[in-house]
Amino acid sequence: MKKFFALADQYIQESDWRMLAALKFCLFSMGVLVGSCLTAKAKTPVRILCSLVFWVTYIPLMTKFFRIAARSWNAGRA
Repeated sequence: MKKFFALADQYIQESDWRMLAALKFCLFSMGVLVGSCLTAKAKTPVRILCSLVFWVTYIPLMTKFFRIAARSWNAGRA
């Protein structure tokens, strides 16, 4: 498992923002395809779980982004 994460780290280091954006679109498309195959009974729990996962991941990502943006902004002012 450690080797898998090491490969993922190397992949990220060798990628630019365009490649990471393409990866996100690919994963989003896969999620939409899977979501369209759900039964009506299963959609509500899946939507709740997906919303939870979104917010649990979105908040730290945006926190890091704003921290980097603030650091960049302050470095530009100095």
